[in-house]
Amino acid sequence: MAEQRVEGSRPVPVRIGRRPEPVHDVAVYAFSGMAPFELGVVVEVFGLARPELTGLLAAPWYGLKVCADRPGTALDAVGGFTLTARHGLDELAAADTVIVPGVPDAFGGVGAPPGRHAGGVSPGLVEALRTAHGRGARIVSICGGAFALAAAGLLDGREATTHWRYAELLQQRYPKVRVNPDVLYVEDGDVLTSAGSAAGIDLCLHLIRRDHGAKVANAVARRFVVAPHRDGGQAQFIEAAVHPVEDEEDGIARSMRWALDHLSSPLTISLLARAARMSDRSYLRHFTARNGTSPMRWVVTQRIAASLPLLESPEGTVEEVATAVGFESAATFRHHFGRVMRTSPTAYRRSFGRGAA
Repeated sequence: MAEQRVEGSRPVPVRIGRRPEPVHDVAVYAFSGMAPFELGVVVEVFGLARPELTGLLAAPWYGLKVCADRPGTALDAVGGFTLTARHGLDELAAADTVIVPGVPDAFGGVGAPPGRHAGGVSPGLVEALRTAHGRGARIVSICGGAFALAAAGLLDGREATTHWRYAELLQQRYPKVRVNPDVLYVEDGDVLTSAGSAAGIDLCLHLIRRDHGAKVANAVARRFVVAPHRDGGQAQFIEAAVHPVEDEEDGIARSMRWALDHLSSPLTISLLARAARMSDRSYLRHFTARNGTSPMRWVVTQRIAASLPLLESPEGTVEEVATAVGFESAATFRHHFGRVMRTSPTAYRRSFGRGAA
């Protein structure tokens, strides 16, 4: 029932609706000497207006704050330009998600004296990270930002990753961290770490998926014009619509488009070569040179990608999903899914199926 308030002598009905959900605040750390790519990824993912999400969002989009040790001070960026952060570490400590896209010098500070943090991590940032984590914030790093999380003690006893170039140093400097240099990113509870710069995109999309669901994450991935899943023994849990193929008229592109239209059917090198109007041997050579992988490995990856939206739906068994995307058996599907995604189809459905937390 509506309440009434009185304006003069006339009662005016007041509609009582649901209280709007609060905006999820994301804070990203900026520092002098930063490489702008990682910071730019965070800003574009969480700070850009997104009209493409109209009708898809059930909760407000993120609020973004760029934070620095000394707000208002010009920060030098790689490439010869400067930027100024409006917000300080107090705002960073109060955010819902805190992202550290790097540290000033991951290789520096070896053997730093007591009371000083190695690798260019400021004491203020360390304190802000501890405060944020203590009040329940989600803590995220990209590339060398893992050194800041480790300096704050947030990676002790956890699995974490960083750029392969820094992995050995991170393990040496922080032996309590279980460093895994072979993955794009690691989610260990409320602390997430990612590998090199581009892996930060994968992790940011993963955060969106966790917060807003697969459709929203996929829409953002399309705007980024990035492949939602990359093969290579590295797992990532983001919506994997089938990888688009360039609109070209050469035989390889033609065969790839044909394969995507026939994923549920048996596919062989000979069938793909016929679609490309090449011999089997020539097709295999040209396909591998162009794509960096064999035709059948590419087909398997596309089938796994096509299976993800089906697993996210409650309809259909794993066996039916396997058949729908062209695997000859559920066992074969499970084998390839585990190799590519580092989990089972059932576990994936449990984590990302409709209605999953």
